[in-house]
Amino acid sequence: MSRAGLDKEPHDVAKMFDKVAEKYDLTNDVLSMGQDRRWRKRVVDLVAPRPGEIILDLAAGTGTSSQPFADAGATVVPCDFSFGMLEVGKQARPELPFTAGDGMLLPFGDETFDAVTISFGLRNIVDPVAGLRELLRVTRPGGRIVICEFSTPTWGPFDAIYTNYLMRALPAVARAVSSNPESYVYLAESIRAWPDQKGLALRMVEAGWGRVEWQNLSGGIVALHHSVKP
Repeated sequence: MSRAGLDKEPHDVAKMFDKVAEKYDLTNDVLSMGQDRRWRKRVVDLVAPRPGEIILDLAAGTGTSSQPFADAGATVVPCDFSFGMLEVGKQARPELPFTAGDGMLLPFGDETFDAVTISFGLRNIVDPVAGLRELLRVTRPGGRIVICEFSTPTWGPFDAIYTNYLMRALPAVARAVSSNPESYVYLAESIRAWPDQKGLALRMVEAGWGRVEWQNLSGGIVALHHSVKP
């Protein structure tokens, strides 16, 4: 079975996510040992959605990450480039306005959203800086961005253990629970190729966002980057 390479050809990556859509949420829960739920809660806390706000959840997948924003009274738009993910999400959460869209050419007007967020999806955009500029374009001035993405553990010995888990254990676990385990080999490789916390912050500034701050979660396995549109 073929998988998308690290050149991230959009059609191949979208097809890959189509194949994992059915068991995507379950697999993430198992692979993260339940930590993904805590990570999602921290994203919502940092976005701090308010009733009446319009929020874009890019790379929303099945909408698991979007639902808390709706529960808080905001209007959330889950957007993803995988039709398979959107179909699964629409079946589970028919009340949410799932929208197909490419992170490098978002189907929204300028200054549409009060806040934008993307969790574990920026890494899959062909040109992440271009994706960050698109997110900037659709955010109103003073609007905020929160990015949840895999990052670099802050303690060297833990980083070595984590790397071993990514490259050896993760694909093995995925074979047991995922509907397309080969996709998780791509996942592991793309995580290791991704910039560290400071590297992502620099890319956000390059894209035009204001001062960037970040918080490390789970020892730096995941980092939350946040900023405001000038």
